[in-house]
Amino acid sequence: MNRNASILICDDDEDDLYLVKSIFNDTKFSNQTVYLKNGAELLEYLQNQKKDTSVGLVLLDLNMPKMDGRETLRLIKNNPELRRIPVVILTTSNAPQDIEKCYELGANCFMTKPSSYEGLNDAIKTLSKFWLELSYLPIKR
Repeated sequence: MNRNASILICDDDEDDLYLVKSIFNDTKFSNQTVYLKNGAELLEYLQNQKKDTSVGLVLLDLNMPKMDGRETLRLIKNNPELRRIPVVILTTSNAPQDIEKCYELGANCFMTKPSSYEGLNDAIKTLSKFWLELSYLPIKR
């Protein structure tokens, strides 16, 4: 279980980030949340994290400036030190080619963002509970 692990949210849409921040502020999860606006920021954060910190989940949007989610996912999953971090694609896309490509690149889950606050709230809580409370990840070396 990963109750002390951080949750990284990578999305360039200010409205979506505001909603996700509101949901995490209203939940009882004690995990630290870090908000990043593109893949380049996410990779920089992951590469500079302290050895005693743990990332338990990345929520990754696909369409962002500088470095999109596909390229970010590829770089995370090709890095031996990062590949074990669960990456959930949380995007507005439901295109079959996006779904297929993300799983080929190593995504742990692909979700289309619900269009309502209630739907997004339920999705975020379910994802967080599953990845941070119910599932077990390998111990970071």
